[in-house]
Amino acid sequence: MKSLRIRLLIAFGFLYFAVLAGLGFILGQLFPVYVEDSIHTNSLHSHENIIRAIEKENIDLTLEQEQAISNAMPLDFGGQDLADSRVYLWLILTVILILTFMLLMAITARLIKSLVHPIDNVTNTALELAKGNYRARAYENVESPTIKLSNAVNVLARNLQDIMMIREMEQERLKTLIENMGSALIMIGREGHISIVNKSFLELFDVPFDAIYKQIFRDLGLPNELEQFVDHVFMTEISYRKQMQLEIQQEFRHMEVYGAPVIGEHGHWLGIVIIMHDITELKKLEQIRKDFVANVSHELRTPITSIRGFSETLLDGAYKDQGTLLSFLEIINKESNRLQMLILDLLELSKVEKHGFTVNIEHTSLKDVIVRATEMTVPRLEEKNMSFEAEIEQDVIVEGDSNRLIQVVMNLITNATTYSLENTKIKVKLYEQNNNGVIEIIDEGIGIEKTEIPRIFERFYRVDRARSRNSGGTGLGLAIVKHLIEAHHGKIQVDSVVGEGTTMRVILPQKQPN
Repeated sequence: MKSLRIRLLIAFGFLYFAVLAGLGFILGQLFPVYVEDSIHTNSLHSHENIIRAIEKENIDLTLEQEQAISNAMPLDFGGQDLADSRVYLWLILTVILILTFMLLMAITARLIKSLVHPIDNVTNTALELAKGNYRARAYENVESPTIKLSNAVNVLARNLQDIMMIREMEQERLKTLIENMGSALIMIGREGHISIVNKSFLELFDVPFDAIYKQIFRDLGLPNELEQFVDHVFMTEISYRKQMQLEIQQEFRHMEVYGAPVIGEHGHWLGIVIIMHDITELKKLEQIRKDFVANVSHELRTPITSIRGFSETLLDGAYKDQGTLLSFLEIINKESNRLQMLILDLLELSKVEKHGFTVNIEHTSLKDVIVRATEMTVPRLEEKNMSFEAEIEQDVIVEGDSNRLIQVVMNLITNATTYSLENTKIKVKLYEQNNNGVIEIIDEGIGIEKTEIPRIFERFYRVDRARSRNSGGTGLGLAIVKHLIEAHHGKIQVDSVVGEGTTMRVILPQKQPN
């Protein structure tokens, strides 16, 4: 706005100069004429007054005397006198006009400043608003002629600030929602460039944000089936949903993918958005449920079939043979006990899996837990002529349910006995580590393949089905063990080498979290 102020000063300067120059020229031309006429008129009046004064005094003058008086009073100035008067006149006029010009320019500059300064302020405020600084405000002077403009700009600034605050809040909420949603999200622009991705997507495909932002989605190396899904949404421009199995980071994942076009204002097509829900766990749970139903059906059918078959045989007349009768009754009793154990384990597993299941927390000696569990499993060890060794550095006291912990150790020792050969050894170690009580059950059994270790805690999963069934196991023991340890906020670890043996490591915190 300084240029506007200078331009206005220059314009008014030229205007003042032209007006004063014209006025000076006119005065310079008219003033000498007026002076000469005035002098001539005054000379005539003086001559007449002298003549009247002489006549009044009755002085008789000769013609020669009157002629001398007239010659002594010239009626006009000479040329030189007039020229000198004009020089003085021009000098005075020039000084007066210059002073007047300077005075007018000073007054004009002050007036322009008083008028342009509010406009400068409003302009600067508008520029700040254009830059995005919505906190800028124009100075409001009640006496300023631009007060209405300043008020209007300030109202606009406040409205823009409110709109921006609301927009920032909405963007922050949207960003928080997108970043913290459990599903992977990616938005692809109309030209195929990636515009939005969330944290779940980056973690799913293990790529940094800078490596994919503004990139074409085909350059990401996405699974072919997912690229085909994106192409389908692009071509049809309608919402589409599909379940697919994708290989991501050398692991197969079940994904439910939803795609939809993004439509802006006035029907403007902006691109598409893809949301991927990871349903791998749901698929696993569904498969576990199917396996559970199939396994329960199979486990129940086997003893029931045996009981029914042998009872029908007895009813058909075999009961008359005393030896056959006793043999069949023993089998029926054995299968009945097996069926009872299965039902009891199912009830126990259902109880510990129930939401809100808790254990009776009290100070418990892990040494006593091992001693009591060993006493109840000694008969099984003696049946297979197995030796038992306990290595207890010192007693470890933890906060836990002694009965449930005895159940855990008994189950692990029983499993170790079942999957070990005769004349081998089972070793139990107890020690303290990092404010945890650690129990290790080490056997010299058949071992477990690494690929099978994650599955041994599933219901009805058996490493060696024939050996487990012959031992009278139900396949639910380790599932119950895992839930009981988790109820104590502990964890169980498995180390195993096929053909050498297995180590089950139970880690229990000495103090339960609040």
